[in-house]
Amino acid sequence: MALIFDRPACLTPAPFTYCPGCGHGVVHRLLAEIIDELGIQDRTIGMASIGCSVFNYRNFDIDMLSCPHGRAPACATGVKRVHPDAFVFTYQGDGDLAAIGTAEILHAANRGEKITVVFVNNAIYGMTGGQMAPTTLLGGKTTTSPAGREADGAGHPLHVAELLATLPGVVFAARSGVHNPASIHKTRGHLKKAAQAQLAGKGFSIVEVLANCNMNWGMEPDESNRWIETTLSKEFPLGVFKDGQV
Repeated sequence: MALIFDRPACLTPAPFTYCPGCGHGVVHRLLAEIIDELGIQDRTIGMASIGCSVFNYRNFDIDMLSCPHGRAPACATGVKRVHPDAFVFTYQGDGDLAAIGTAEILHAANRGEKITVVFVNNAIYGMTGGQMAPTTLLGGKTTTSPAGREADGAGHPLHVAELLATLPGVVFAARSGVHNPASIHKTRGHLKKAAQAQLAGKGFSIVEVLANCNMNWGMEPDESNRWIETTLSKEFPLGVFKDGQV
């Protein structure tokens, strides 16, 4: 019997510890598939962050560092400079990257560090109880904004991919999702292009991925996927904002 589906070599047998319906597992698999396809497993080094994905070093069969509280881009910078032939990526959520790690990501991108950032945006702090994040939509009700986020006082949702795309050190910046098959296919393509940009020595690359947090959103998985389609992606449009590879 022909084997048509299997676990990527880059993933360990360790089970994912995410909530049922969460998008992190899909992003993990896509990233692992890309590493397998490019044949770079033995020279890939990942940076785990803080948040729901804090234990993802158990899931990837590669060298990984734990770099909590927004420090993954700084750690990746050091690793890449010491090992310029390695494929170095960070894996970060919106609390880690867009709040406590804002300075780290901005300066790493502005310096044009030759690293790849996988940024999972679910518009909320997931692991710590559903607090308002920099990416929470206006009017969004969270445990720390029970009446809904207001621009006066809390500001507007932070558009990370568009912001970083304005920096000359950034060679590739895109946003996609994992809420339906078409978006999953596009996310896989973006991850591959981001990796290829780094492997070609062309600079900083980032893929922002819209993912659901159905538990903290108070939705069933199907409903949360539809909400990304109808609402979240309207605030955070999908697409490629910079592709300097050509």
